[in-house]
Amino acid sequence: MKYTGMVRRLDEMGRIILPVELRRHCRIRKGANLEFSLRGDCVVLRKHGQNCIFCDSSDDLMVFRGKHVCRKCIADAKSIH
Repeated sequence: MKYTGMVRRLDEMGRIILPVELRRHCRIRKGANLEFSLRGDCVVLRKHGQNCIFCDSSDDLMVFRGKHVCRKCIADAKSIH
């Protein structure tokens, strides 16, 4: 696990705000579903479901080297060459 040094306080209702740097790095957009799990005494948060790593689409996905990529992004990448 990578340590970021970012600390956030829970509000009265138990909510936290994810720093924009983390949301950008993980491509978490407004309205995204997030999944919580436990690993020992750590809470792990990740995007729920399968989405394209480039455009975040959930349509027509393929797995490439363990990552989900939609066919549109694959076609776009092929047209670059």
